[in-house]
Amino acid sequence: MASAALEAHRPVILAPLGRSWRMLVAARMVADGGATRAELAKDLGALTAHRLSPAEWRGVLDHETAALLAEGYATEARSRVTLTAAGHTAALEALGIKPAAKPLRLLWSDVRDIRLIAVALGIEGEPAAKLRLLGRPDGLRAAVLQTTYALTLRSRTSPARLRAALAVIALQRAFGNSIRDAMDAGAGLSAKAGRLLAGQLAHKPRDFGTDARLIAALAAEAVGSPQSDADAVRAAILRRFVGEIAPAGPRAIVTAPVIAALAPPLPAAGMPLGAVTRPPAASRPDLEGFAKAIQALAGACAEGWPGNRKAYISDIWLALRSNHPQWGLSEIEFKSMLAEAHRTGHVILANADLKDRRSLAKVQMSALAFKNAVLHYVRVTD
Repeated sequence: MASAALEAHRPVILAPLGRSWRMLVAARMVADGGATRAELAKDLGALTAHRLSPAEWRGVLDHETAALLAEGYATEARSRVTLTAAGHTAALEALGIKPAAKPLRLLWSDVRDIRLIAVALGIEGEPAAKLRLLGRPDGLRAAVLQTTYALTLRSRTSPARLRAALAVIALQRAFGNSIRDAMDAGAGLSAKAGRLLAGQLAHKPRDFGTDARLIAALAAEAVGSPQSDADAVRAAILRRFVGEIAPAGPRAIVTAPVIAALAPPLPAAGMPLGAVTRPPAASRPDLEGFAKAIQALAGACAEGWPGNRKAYISDIWLALRSNHPQWGLSEIEFKSMLAEAHRTGHVILANADLKDRRSLAKVQMSALAFKNAVLHYVRVTD
């Protein structure tokens, strides 16, 4: 009879374990063969301290522990609370772990730093081999950025590949999110140019110097972490996760993933709203519109003779800033868009073979690295 009652309650209990205070309590119990009430208060209190006072957390903990005990999902002996077979199955399901033939021995550090992080990012259904990468700083940052920018990458993604994917996102945004053939976009950019372009996704765009620093900074900003080390990023993810959990109750559940697809990410906590002053993507031109504007500006400042007229890229940049301030483009975005327009045949760029001392400054400011060449001019098609 008791077994039938337990089965009847199981669908009701399993749903709240998805994203609730009860799931947090069960997640701690599923590790280390259970936990004392003191361990529950200490280990989970560290995750909830930003939202609940110690007294409030003790009240929530008592409520959720009592509920698990009453429903037959946990037992208590000598102040140690352990999950029953049904509770263990429910906790594993909430954490995205497939039950094994032999009981799994899980450590709290692994549950906290890998499984709860996966739940917070909404990727708990990914293969275990991929989730194990969350235990490494590079794997954690890659997962945050893949989730934030909806990237489709392999399980083990090198910093160079991740930087290239982020550069494509930045290029798409520069074109008002209307660029086509996104898979090939930015293919001709050098590693440095791609890193500079990807750096435009930061709240304060800059040259990060290396792919590793770029990825670490963007991942930290995506989750609102003031520091970029892995421990700080994990703490920020879990704080957001706890912040999304509904108030304690028998049916409390939050279904939306904590880290939504953000492009660009929101300002970090504590950053003044004025720090991000970019216009909306809708104000940016598409590839064809950009190419037409470039041709018009190039025609107004071109040099040479009919059939061989060219305009310095630096002159076009100055004219574009004056004529289209509503686009809010940075110079690296402009040059990257120009390289993409050249790659797709919408504009034709050329190299300055003969460098006159009088125009050396313009040549240097116009330099645009594309594949194995450095280009300086836009050809005007008469």
